[in-house]
Amino acid sequence: MSEAAKMGNAHGEFIWYELVTSETGAASAFYGNVLGWAVRDGGAVPGYSIFATADAEVAGLMSIPPDAAAAGMPPQWLGYIAAEDVDATAAEVLRAGGGQHVPPTDIPGIGRFALLTDLQGVSFYVMRGAEEGESTAFAPMRPGHCSWNELSTTDQVAALDFYQARFGWEKGDAMPMGEQGEYRFINHRGVVLGAMMTRPPSGPRSRWTFYFAVEDIDTATERTRAGGGTVHYGPAEVPGGAFIIVASDPQGAAFGLVGPRKA
Repeated sequence: MSEAAKMGNAHGEFIWYELVTSETGAASAFYGNVLGWAVRDGGAVPGYSIFATADAEVAGLMSIPPDAAAAGMPPQWLGYIAAEDVDATAAEVLRAGGGQHVPPTDIPGIGRFALLTDLQGVSFYVMRGAEEGESTAFAPMRPGHCSWNELSTTDQVAALDFYQARFGWEKGDAMPMGEQGEYRFINHRGVVLGAMMTRPPSGPRSRWTFYFAVEDIDTATERTRAGGGTVHYGPAEVPGGAFIIVASDPQGAAFGLVGPRKA
């Protein structure tokens, strides 16, 4: 979690990603093969591991806590959003009708965080790091880093208003999606963070899906399947000429990949 523990990022930026899963060893091997990540010990946090590229730490890995597993929490990816004041942001979320899984809590030497939910029940972290420097976990089209943050929700308008009010995100351009309405881009300080869309009635639950950049989408797709993952969509071309897939790992956590087609 050391990259997340940096306070150089502005309020509202994505600063870290975390996989909570039922099989940490299997997940380490799977993502190491698909994304080329190395796995390091998390150090200050017992039972916590870190996914890293050759030049940066990008995500964390941990087992689903026993109480959360007993409550039915599935394997999933979660995102951390930088907060100038974790306590104030958590209080604002609760006043707005959101929820709280973990109240503002200190991790000595790392920072202060809270695990919250938006109005549609989608989980996300907020964090204020304890160190100087800037996290590069979100770095569009940089291989191994997150390139796109996508929210699928039952109420796109309410979700956009919620995150705009808490984090200063801005409404960007939109692409029509037929009966699903618009695929609305979200901007922050001149950077496109990702997008929000209405969840299909027959689709998966409301959630954030994080797309990690790869150097060759076809090779990464093959490795996803060979490692026991399931590709639900793609490879499909997106504006700008890149290709994406939406997949789930062998434990069922959803994720996306984005990159060029070299063949």
